[in-house]
Amino acid sequence: MESVRIDSWVWAARLAKTRSQATAACRAGHVRINDVAAKASQPVRVGDEVRVRLHGFDRIYRVTGLAIRRGSAAEAAKYFEDLTPPPLPRVERPADIIRDRGAGRPTKRERREIDRLRGRDTE
Repeated sequence: MESVRIDSWVWAARLAKTRSQATAACRAGHVRINDVAAKASQPVRVGDEVRVRLHGFDRIYRVTGLAIRRGSAAEAAKYFEDLTPPPLPRVERPADIIRDRGAGRPTKRERREIDRLRGRDTE
């Protein structure tokens, strides 16, 4: 076996829950092979780089094995190498600013201070 359909491989590698979801992801342009948008029937080979958009984030995988049928998670881990860079560290923000109840609307100066504390500084 030299190549496999990309939708079948995405499903067998457990990147998509169902085969139809894998096909829909290919149709929507969420799957790319070597930085080229992939159709569901496009073949994938060992060594190809596959980008899959999952839950709003791009994941990058290198194909290390080919599979047609879906197996266990341990078996599926043999089919790819995860090249996704680690996420950037989250910036700590101060807790929400709490104003006294009944204090009314913030003044222009107070609103600018609140925006500055929340990181929405426009200046």
